[in-house]
Amino acid sequence: MLRYRDFFPLAADTQASAGLGRGIPLSDALPLGILVTDRDGKCLYSNTAYQKLCGWTGDELIGSHWSSVIHPQDLDKTLRHWDKAVLGHEAFLCEARLKCANGQVIWTRRNAALLTDGMPGHGYVHTVEDISTYKAHERARRQAEEQLFDEKERAQVTLDSIGDAVLSTDIDGRVSYMNVVAETLTGFGRHEAIGRPLSEIFHVVDANTHKPTSDPARRAILSDSIVALEANALLVARNGVELAIEDSAAPIHNRHGVVVGAVIVFHDARFSRETTARMAYLAQHDELTGLHNRNAFYERFDQSRALARRHGVQMGLLFIDLDNFKSVNDVLGHNSGDMILEVLAGKLKSCVRAADTVCRYGGDEFVVLLAEIAQPDHAYAVADKIREAAAEPMVIGGHEVSLQLSIGVSVYPDNGETADELLKLADRAMYRLKTLNRRPVAGSLIPVPTSLQRLL
Repeated sequence: MLRYRDFFPLAADTQASAGLGRGIPLSDALPLGILVTDRDGKCLYSNTAYQKLCGWTGDELIGSHWSSVIHPQDLDKTLRHWDKAVLGHEAFLCEARLKCANGQVIWTRRNAALLTDGMPGHGYVHTVEDISTYKAHERARRQAEEQLFDEKERAQVTLDSIGDAVLSTDIDGRVSYMNVVAETLTGFGRHEAIGRPLSEIFHVVDANTHKPTSDPARRAILSDSIVALEANALLVARNGVELAIEDSAAPIHNRHGVVVGAVIVFHDARFSRETTARMAYLAQHDELTGLHNRNAFYERFDQSRALARRHGVQMGLLFIDLDNFKSVNDVLGHNSGDMILEVLAGKLKSCVRAADTVCRYGGDEFVVLLAEIAQPDHAYAVADKIREAAAEPMVIGGHEVSLQLSIGVSVYPDNGETADELLKLADRAMYRLKTLNRRPVAGSLIPVPTSLQRLL
């Protein structure tokens, strides 16, 4: 049986200190760094591997404390561990950075065991291993794990933040994930849904027959392609409430390209349809009054002109301005002004036919398109009717208000072929009437009744 003196013969001989570290074939043959210290931790011997590790010679190490090579940032922790091991006569094992003679820093694992075999006052034998490569791999693995965790957390937050419901399944059609919106729409929490068959959580029926629809996840997996939900689909939630939904399903592939499941993205179709309808409405109507807007006016004009040409009839165009709107706004406030515009819009529609078009052109300006008229006087008659209806008193915000309108008139095709031509002429006539404050007349290209000629 080998004793410690067989490995470290000079360390066992207290009289041979001058030759310490030389001529120790067995310990120097080991690739592991070895250091022998007394009970106080002072170096008695070091082998060649340890000297190469720290960069100090054997003579330089003799008498130095083993902790002198420990990196300053790890020193306190390491010494606390050492003191505890010495007091308890226990083995010492720790990982700490070692600062080499050339300034390089390496990670080491140090193991110190108590020596008693012929060792005066006892001592310790230290084995020191370079674990820098291991630490680098460990750090890389930890960084990869942290990055993967961060990506997973980010994906979770993203999926829970979007407005659509997201639900995924494994290859066997069992739920593997749900986001918050999917929980809300189905009525199932993700923890109770995961692992259950998709049909139990995502119960979809046909809106007409109420029969179950085909499984979109299964279709996506089998076809290995994106598929859409069948039309008129209803999701039957856990509480029995039926929701019209729109969705699509796509296969999920692993890194080898093999299909391992499917993901379903769906949303409440009511919001989609309501939003689409609202956008379509606003594209054609004024939000305040509900009348047609400019875009709708030009479309309606082109349609009416085509019919007028086919039937050989005329069209009338009325450009209307509210004369005293600014003063009413200043006195009663803008809220009352909006109410006045809404009431006026209703009066304008009541004075024309269903085939005619009433448009809020902008601010307190309105345009009325009379689709078919037999003669220009019909346009004047409608203008008079509108002016009289607007003049009838109305109560707004506790105040009695009577509106005064200026109306310019132009006629197709006598005064122009295009909407812009007719609008320009009617607008000019309207401004002339603002100063006269009387019944509307036509623009310069429209014959003016004899009774009015002397007033122009």
